[in-house]
Amino acid sequence: MPEEIVATAEDQSTTTDAASGPDADRAASAGEGGAADRDAILEALKNVFDPELGLNIVDLGLVYEVDVDAQGGVDIRYSLTTMGCPIGPMIEDQMRSFLRGVPGVEEVRPEFVIRPPWSPEMMSDDAKAALGIF
Repeated sequence: MPEEIVATAEDQSTTTDAASGPDADRAASAGEGGAADRDAILEALKNVFDPELGLNIVDLGLVYEVDVDAQGGVDIRYSLTTMGCPIGPMIEDQMRSFLRGVPGVEEVRPEFVIRPPWSPEMMSDDAKAALGIF
């Protein structure tokens, strides 16, 4: 379902030891095996804004999938609000820029997709409220 961001099995794995403290916190923020934490990736992507709507791409529902591999590669499948929208390269540059600071991210591989087409129903409730869509 496009409005739900899909996680890979590696994202969902958790550390089974009982370690705690600063080292455990760092491991948790970077994910198991040094891979990036999916939640941190989504938070960073909330800094990428659609310039026309003034809302971030996550709340707009433009981020369809985020897959993180154990080597720190991040595959992001995203769409835009309109087919002919020329901001794709700018959005991809911003994704790479904001994810550069996320622990465990080694490579960002955005992929623009047109299926399923984006629609306002994919937006978060906050985004709908900001645009006056009820």
